[in-house]
Amino acid sequence: MEKENSFFQRVYSVVSQIPYGRVTTYGAVARYLGSARSARMVGWALNQTKLQVPLFPAHRVVNRQGLLTGKKHFGGVGTMAELLASEGVKVVDNEILHMKNRFWDPSKELPSLSVWLDNEK
Repeated sequence: MEKENSFFQRVYSVVSQIPYGRVTTYGAVARYLGSARSARMVGWALNQTKLQVPLFPAHRVVNRQGLLTGKKHFGGVGTMAELLASEGVKVVDNEILHMKNRFWDPSKELPSLSVWLDNEK
């Protein structure tokens, strides 16, 4: 359980740094954390934040095709799209328009994971 909690805390740290109006994917977060096959676990971690106040920016994480696969966890089917739209992200039929332009890659935007983990100590 401690290992899972540590992973979840790292997910929260990465997701909290996604800039306003940008999105990333579950897989991009998992890859940055050195667990490329853990995209689903990133989703589980974000599901734990749904009741957090102030609102945690979990709405900025979508699947690799730009689909709002986590929308059911936001209290209403349209809430995730509304939150993204309020940041200027266009969503049509539960898909991010111009995903390539909105994509934020933590591996390119954040320090390497080894530097980040050293700072945690």
